[in-house]
Amino acid sequence: MAYDDRYSGDILSGHRRREKPAYPQVPAVPGRVVEVYGGNFVGAVINTERTYDGEFVRLEDRYGNQRLFKLLPGAFLVDGTRSTLTRHAGQPPASPRKSNSGSRRVEDVRARVAQPSRMWVEGIHDAAIVEKVWGHDLRVEGVVVEYLEGLDNLPDRLREFQPGPGRRVGVLADHLLEGTKESLLTSSLGPDVLVTGHPYVDIWAAVKPSSVRIARWPEVPYGEDWKTGVCARLGWSDTKEGWNRVYGAVRTFRDLDHTLIGAVERLVDFLTNPELRKEDV
Repeated sequence: MAYDDRYSGDILSGHRRREKPAYPQVPAVPGRVVEVYGGNFVGAVINTERTYDGEFVRLEDRYGNQRLFKLLPGAFLVDGTRSTLTRHAGQPPASPRKSNSGSRRVEDVRARVAQPSRMWVEGIHDAAIVEKVWGHDLRVEGVVVEYLEGLDNLPDRLREFQPGPGRRVGVLADHLLEGTKESLLTSSLGPDVLVTGHPYVDIWAAVKPSSVRIARWPEVPYGEDWKTGVCARLGWSDTKEGWNRVYGAVRTFRDLDHTLIGAVERLVDFLTNPELRKEDV
């Protein structure tokens, strides 16, 4: 009788189980913008809540719609990376924000008035897109948006404005990368000035190519005007046509790259919540 080695070894050890992928753990800090993986929902963290079925995170989108999502491994995209949200240290899980009847509970709601703080946006196209997507919300929050006309003007504008407690400045910048001129201009500005931005050389590139109905944004060699080069490579007649195409493609925040969404959300939080420190956002 031939020996069958299929049954050799420890028959009690069971089948080898497939290892689960390890996802980075990210604290569910209020205000952090995340996307539900495969769920077509993008929103800012409101809080975490404990229910009979486990722990959940409450997210709110740009239209004020709130939804609960269970804190499952790898269930969210944070800055484009599939991640696991966790309750951040110091935040006890909140009770569900519903009354016993099931209606939404509204507490401590006060009307917003115009604030002395300002949001300065580097480029004219940047300001137009911010106004189109976030304009209603910013007006509700009392935030005034102003065109900065380039970061080179930032030092003079700050000397004139004199930011301080209760009088904050938030700046949205293009091409905000470590070691660039933009990052050097925006360092060491004090606790009442926050600069955020996206990594692209121009706000156009922060619009998703699929929204503009192109495969991707073309590569433009350094030294060539980026907008002009993009229009030439895409067959657009000039930058005016290009801007009309880009601006018309933006309808909601879902048409924008997550880096721009997060940058604007952090500025809004900084400008409308005086309790938040600069390092908190």
